[in-house]
Amino acid sequence: MLDIRFIRENPEAVRENIKKKFQEAKLPLVEQVLELDGKNRAAITEASELRAQRNDLSKQIGMLMGQAKKDPSKLEEAEKVKARVKANAERLAELEAQEGAFEEQIRKIMLQIPNIIDPSVPIGPDDSANVEVGRFGEPAEPDFDIPYHTEIMERFDGIDMEAAGRVSGNGFYYLMGDMARLHEAVLAYARDFMIEKGFTFCIPPFMIHGAVVEGVMSQTDMDAMMYKIEGEDLYLIGTSEHSMIGKFIDQILPEETLPQTLTSYSPCFRKEKGAHGIEERGVYRIHQFEKQEMVVVCKGEEAMDWYEKMWRFSVELFRSLDIPVRQLECCSGDLADLKVKSCDIEAWSPRQKKYFEVCSCSNMGDAQARRLKIRVKGENGKNYLPHTLNNTVVAPPRMLIAFLENNLQEDGSVRVPAALRPYMGGKEILTPKR
Repeated sequence: MLDIRFIRENPEAVRENIKKKFQEAKLPLVEQVLELDGKNRAAITEASELRAQRNDLSKQIGMLMGQAKKDPSKLEEAEKVKARVKANAERLAELEAQEGAFEEQIRKIMLQIPNIIDPSVPIGPDDSANVEVGRFGEPAEPDFDIPYHTEIMERFDGIDMEAAGRVSGNGFYYLMGDMARLHEAVLAYARDFMIEKGFTFCIPPFMIHGAVVEGVMSQTDMDAMMYKIEGEDLYLIGTSEHSMIGKFIDQILPEETLPQTLTSYSPCFRKEKGAHGIEERGVYRIHQFEKQEMVVVCKGEEAMDWYEKMWRFSVELFRSLDIPVRQLECCSGDLADLKVKSCDIEAWSPRQKKYFEVCSCSNMGDAQARRLKIRVKGENGKNYLPHTLNNTVVAPPRMLIAFLENNLQEDGSVRVPAALRPYMGGKEILTPKR
């Protein structure tokens, strides 16, 4: 969410930013919010003047009532002033009600106006205009066929989607045996990898209040992703950065505690609405999965440095598991409204002979902090808004697709990279049961 003062002082920049994001339907919002802001400021000014008059008029009444003891005509004057005070009080109540209504309308519109994107973001209408920045590792194309990932898992008796369908419906799965162990090994390795980078490990709440949801994501994303708990002001988290950023809601952080660097484990729950949704076979797009996340809360001038560090952490982790990856810069039309800049890390799929998304790194600027009223007390005693960033460390089972395809051997066994062996009981090879 932008600062209303920024929109007031830079309306053309806000309009141009909306055009860069190919959201022309939102252009009228700028005029609407400026008009409401003008009315609200006028109401605030008039209310302040009435409050000042109230003090002066109260003094007049006291003075006139004192004079009325000697001069009865002053009593009539006092009554006239009292009537004026009453009229002012009624008008003040009216203005205060208007202020509340204006502020609510302004906030609703402000939540829809996209954040100002970084100048380095490529301009394009959708993900087809995303730009490849770099590749890390040599994509392998083995001379044997790579089966679909669920077929690989089935050879290990490692997945049962049919049973999950009976229990929960489409978009769920049972992981079994070596596949379940591999899933947990990847998460444990990712946890320790981030701890070694200096991040504090955290297990957050898996449900959050509506005010936190509104603070961390756009309404469109919320409707498409979040599961609401019926009868309660609680939502199942779609990703753990939501509760991690929510941790600081309504807080004033001492500047010396920055940067806050946290890595969190959580299950995640998503509706996955859309044409590309849950009917896709396998475990690439599902309603429930587990994830290791990284979150940073820092000074604004440090945000871009952290952004660079964070996506490179993802590259380093995937390369340590012998998975080739590339970085893809997200274009303006592919950025969610709160994002200043974002990139995807995509893993190589030897079966498809192309890359697919496994991580997403985002710089949110001060938008989430403004929505959640997170502030930092600076050395000069003044408060300012921190910037927030988030990035996927790993999100199995999607990450398992890349792992299995890139470590599958011709005889059907799966090689376990050295970095993961301590988490797999020292195993170097996983042998299929059939």
